Amino acid sequence: MKIFDYLREYDYEQLVFCQDENSGLKAIIAIHDTTLGPALGGTRMWTYETEDDAIVDALRLARGMTYKAAGAGLNLGGGKAVIIGDPKRDKSEALFRAFGRFIQGLSGRYITAEDVGTTVADMDLIHMETEYVTGVSPAFGSSGNPSPVTAYGVYRGMKAAAKEAFGTDDLAGKTIAVQGVGNVAYNLCRHLHEEGASLIVTDINKENVKRAVHEFGAKPVEPSEIISQACDIFSPCALGAIINDDSIPRLKARVIAGAANNQLKEERHGDAIQEMGIVYAPDYIINAGGLINVADELQGYNRERAMKKVETIYDNIQKVLKISKRDNIPAYRAADRMCEERIERVRKSRNMFLPDEKDELVRI
Repeated sequence: MKIFDYLREYDYEQLVFCQDENSGLKAIIAIHDTTLGPALGGTRMWTYETEDDAIVDALRLARGMTYKAAGAGLNLGGGKAVIIGDPKRDKSEALFRAFGRFIQGLSGRYITAEDVGTTVADMDLIHMETEYVTGVSPAFGSSGNPSPVTAYGVYRGMKAAAKEAFGTDDLAGKTIAVQGVGNVAYNLCRHLHEEGASLIVTDINKENVKRAVHEFGAKPVEPSEIISQACDIFSPCALGAIINDDSIPRLKARVIAGAANNQLKEERHGDAIQEMGIVYAPDYIINAGGLINVADELQGYNRERAMKKVETIYDNIQKVLKISKRDNIPAYRAADRMCEERIERVRKSRNMFLPDEKDELVRI
C-alpha cells in the first residue's frame, strides 16, 4: 500500500502505528481533519486479513467521522482507531491500558469511544491511562446507552424529510416500513407509534419483530419483502448498501430516512433515487445523534443540552435538501458539500496571526 499517496489524495493529517510487545497490542489511529476541533471517533477491534486492510478501514472511517461531525455542527474533527485482534480472545487490561497511553501521547488530538468489537468496559480500561475517551461507565460521567438518542435524531430527521416530500412533518397516518428492529430502530418505532404512524417491520431476529408487533401494532413481513412494501417512508436501520440495483426498482416510498450506515451501495444509486423523486435523508446526517450525545460528555454530560443539540438534526436535513435544490445535485452530494463548506469557512476564519502569552506571533 502506498500510504502517503492515500493520505495525500484525501488530505489526511496523521496516521499513528501503536505496538506493545508485552500486551500484544497492534493498533492504528487515523486522524483525518482537525480544522473544527480534536478528532473524535471510536476504536474498532477486528481480525483483519491483512495489515493493509486494517489501515484502509481506519482511514476510511476517520474521513467519514470528519463529515459526520461537521454535518452535526460539532466543533470536532474526524478520527478512528482499529486494534488488530480477536475481540473474543485477545482482550486484556494490559492491552487497553497500553492503547490508552498511546492516545494520551497525542495530547488531545484524538479522542476515542467504543465501536465494533469494543465495549464500555474496554473504554473504562483506556480511561485509566487517558482523559481523551468517551462512552465510559456512567460512574465516570458517561451518557450511557446511546441508542435512544440516536433514534430520536433519526425521528427528527425523518420529520424534516417528510416535510419536504409531503408538505408537512406530521407523521400521523403515514405508513413507515422499518428494516431492522434492533436497539435504535425499536426506539425509533416507539416515537413513530406515539405520533400515530402505521408501522411495517422486519428483522432477522424474530423476537425483535414480535416485540414491535406486540407493543406498536406493527405489521410483520419477511426481510426479503420489506423493500417492496407500499409505504410513505422506507427506513433502513440494519445493514448498509440496501439502496442498490436490485432494491431501487422495487421501492414504493417517497422518502428514505433511516439509521443504517452506508445505505447507498454506490454513489450512482444516490443519483438514481434523486431522479425518481425520492427524498433521501443522508445517513451520516440523520444518524448523528449518538455522536452528538457522546460529544456532550466532553463538556460534562448534560442530557437536556445534548437532546437540544440532537433536535437540530431536523434543521441539518433541511439544510442538505436546500443545498440539493440550490445546486441541483443529489442529497448525498449536498450533504458532503454542506460539510465541506463549513470546514472551509472555519479554516479561513482561523487563517490569522494571534499573539501568545509572550506577545510572540503564532499561526493557528
